[in-house]
Amino acid sequence: MYVKFMEDNYRPDFKYEDFGPLFTARFFNASYWADVFQASGAKYTVLTSKHHEGFTLWGSKHSWNWNAVDVGPKRDLVKELEAAIRNRTDLRFGLYYSLFEWFHPLFLEDKSRSFHQQQFPVSKTLPELYELVNKYQPEVLWSDGDGDAPDDYWNSTVFLAWLYNQSPVRDTVVTNDRWGLGTICKHGGYYTCSDRYHPGHLLPHKWENCMTIDKFSWGYRRDARLSDYLTIEELVKELVETVSCGGNLLMNIGPTYDGTIPVIFEERLRQMGTWLKVNGEAIYETYPWRSQSDVTPDVWYTSKPKQKLVYAIYLKWPTSRHLFLGQPIATPGATEIKLLGHGQPLNWTSLKPNGILVELPRLTFDQMPCKWGWALALTNVI
Repeated sequence: MYVKFMEDNYRPDFKYEDFGPLFTARFFNASYWADVFQASGAKYTVLTSKHHEGFTLWGSKHSWNWNAVDVGPKRDLVKELEAAIRNRTDLRFGLYYSLFEWFHPLFLEDKSRSFHQQQFPVSKTLPELYELVNKYQPEVLWSDGDGDAPDDYWNSTVFLAWLYNQSPVRDTVVTNDRWGLGTICKHGGYYTCSDRYHPGHLLPHKWENCMTIDKFSWGYRRDARLSDYLTIEELVKELVETVSCGGNLLMNIGPTYDGTIPVIFEERLRQMGTWLKVNGEAIYETYPWRSQSDVTPDVWYTSKPKQKLVYAIYLKWPTSRHLFLGQPIATPGATEIKLLGHGQPLNWTSLKPNGILVELPRLTFDQMPCKWGWALALTNVI
């Protein structure tokens, strides 16, 4: 299928590197991107500075004529977005970086020798990582693509020791777990474990669900159908379940070759921001509760122990207007329950042997605080 597509749409001698000049980023507007990300309610953003094909979005000194300054856009896209994020938003700026490269002859030669020599990391990977950190000071460094090579081939521990102890971001930076074969889900500031990782239960270590709004691709697809994209209801569910289990959600979008964010992605991001404006209290700076979900389907919990708050996030509005919560234990005279975005205390009944029956307010559709999922703030429950 891929071969036929290339044969039908490109000249016979077309090579992968010929895509470089076609990537123009003509309409790339870093300020607009930053505004969209801010509107989404995100707290950090991660730009792919280099993927497995080796093309860097900055003028890398170690990627001559295969970077966005020398070829295609003729612009430092990393610098433009970094400046926009830091000048226009309160997001943390992060960078993704692929350790290995599919086509680089030095990596292929190292691989042919079972990684007993380190020509590629010494001359390419490590110099670029130091350059990225010193030049753009990312506060999230998202490593990927070990190429089946162990961490000692990449010299990961030496680089990470520098990153955490001597680099300009040593006091704020966080990293993931992809620093060599066998490190994933074992070593890292936070675990990613696999793409679209979604365990559905509490983990003892901080983790991230890195997933795609397009169900089938990390990039932009011209042939995608509407049904190929997650709905906002599905994305809210993904966010709520992830945070309840102690994770962060990293939603991937695929921009176009000319530097625009397709409107379907922008809509999803802005919809998520609309939801978080009402329910962010139940998401930001929360902790997993003693129970992540309830006997009632599609109910998930988060908490703020210092404030003695538990949040019950429910994804379906009961037609009876009564929501049964089987996990919380309430105390008459002390427990208070409010619907975020509504504000007035709700009536509730304590049930035996455990659980609470909450009477939800009688609201028209237009009076609903949000459309795709709701959160109850429960004070003084155990």
